[in-house]
Amino acid sequence: MLSQLSVKNLAVVEALDLSFKQGMSVVTGETGAGKSILLQALNLALGGRGDATLVRLGADKAEISASFDVAHYPKIQNYLQVHSLEDEGECILRRVLNADGRSRAFVSGINVPLSVMRGVGELLVDMHGQNEHQLLLRPNQQRQLLDTYADTQALCTSLNVVVNAHKQVSEQIENLNNNHQMKLQQQELLTHQLKELNDAVLSEQELTTIEAEFKTSANSAALIEKVSGVLNQLENETGINTQLLSINHALSEALDMDKALVQAVELLSNAQLQAQEGIYELTHYLNSLSVDDETVKTLEARLGELHDLARKHSCQIPELLTIKNNIELQLDEIGTGTHSLDELVHQKNQLQADYQEKAVQLSKIRISKAYELSNLVTQTMQVLGMPGSEFSSALPSKPDGVHLNGAESVDFLVKTSMGQDFKPLKKVASGGELSRISLAISVIGSDSEYTPTLIFDEVDVGISGAVAEVVGKKLKQLSGYYQVICITHLAQVAAFGHQHLRVQKSQDKDGAQTTVTQLSSNERVDEIARILGGATITEKARNAAAEMIGMSI
Repeated sequence: MLSQLSVKNLAVVEALDLSFKQGMSVVTGETGAGKSILLQALNLALGGRGDATLVRLGADKAEISASFDVAHYPKIQNYLQVHSLEDEGECILRRVLNADGRSRAFVSGINVPLSVMRGVGELLVDMHGQNEHQLLLRPNQQRQLLDTYADTQALCTSLNVVVNAHKQVSEQIENLNNNHQMKLQQQELLTHQLKELNDAVLSEQELTTIEAEFKTSANSAALIEKVSGVLNQLENETGINTQLLSINHALSEALDMDKALVQAVELLSNAQLQAQEGIYELTHYLNSLSVDDETVKTLEARLGELHDLARKHSCQIPELLTIKNNIELQLDEIGTGTHSLDELVHQKNQLQADYQEKAVQLSKIRISKAYELSNLVTQTMQVLGMPGSEFSSALPSKPDGVHLNGAESVDFLVKTSMGQDFKPLKKVASGGELSRISLAISVIGSDSEYTPTLIFDEVDVGISGAVAEVVGKKLKQLSGYYQVICITHLAQVAAFGHQHLRVQKSQDKDGAQTTVTQLSSNERVDEIARILGGATITEKARNAAAEMIGMSI
């Protein structure tokens, strides 16, 4: 609810600081005193349009600040949290209009785009001014109001969960279908590639050794020649091994004469042993070699086949088995995708059936409650000075399919006199009639989830006497559920307020200035007496005013 409104240098207001209470607050004042400036200031704080002409003459900027208590409104708190505007139970909207036309918006001290401020404002306040109904004229809000009255919010939410799931599954099916032809072509290519790899009978051992094996076989004659020559150098009578044996024998004799030779003896003895081991290894290697042209041809053909496969898959020969395994996995995934498509279609059909069941149930309740709401609002409109008027909650069907919020729209229709056709609420011509229709709907749906603060601007236009008293009673009844702020010209309405604010305009050398005063009990009697009797307040008017206030309690 609105708790504080501060205005500085806006139009004819130099400085204003007002506190608002829960319940019903009434605002009165002479015609032209500037009552609308309160609405203008609040509208700016809620994200409405503003321009440099609203800045008070001689000031460089205008500032409006509105504080709201949101501790008990989780919907508003959620919105603030989503936009990182933590509230801690209070939301402060601040708007600055500069004389050069620039504007800045702040929510809880954070500079925000005007759209964010407007989003917060729509959750906080609903203004019912002449031809300005921010909430009831919205189709989605009409649907929400009917669902709240019918107690079908949970069912509608449950239905929307199904709708969103259906939409997600439908998109998945569409994506799979769009890719189906491409996947078939991919599957055909992968199957062909896998057949080639399977026909090649690949083994890890062969892939890792064949290139080295071919190289050895192709060069076996040269290897035999070179290895045989090395062995000859090691083993003949003057070879390295024979020389090392002779050297070791001579040094062993010298070692007996000088032990300082021990390290040299050990090194050369080891060298001879290594040479002997080398001879054994080379002899074994030489025995394993053979010159076989057929083997070379066979290896060359096999290596060519493997090279061709590796070139096709842009890899090395040892990686062919990995490529084969990856192709098998891709084919499995394509097969799984086809299986998934069948599952998704089945899931979509189940969701559609679930939606139809919930939609039928929702429609049945809505039809019954729409008829009930229409009758109650029509009855209330009669006592609000609109004889012969009727209200209807129409439920036009949506096209076949799965739709958010059910199979029908909700459209509030009204006719303001007998013989007329029903028209959408937003097309009602008279601002006063529209205000009273809004009041009737608000009263009937007063236990619904609404904005915490409702503002009615001259809802009493065109009425008087007993009807005005009924309007006052209805507004006070509504204030049991919401904070109600009502700008009025009628004493019968003003008498029902829990809080009374008076707007006055004064003129001095600096120009016109509007002030707003919260009235005491005695001042309130005088103000209502002024409305009843005019400029001269008589004792009779005071008595009538006091009686009127007393009867409204």
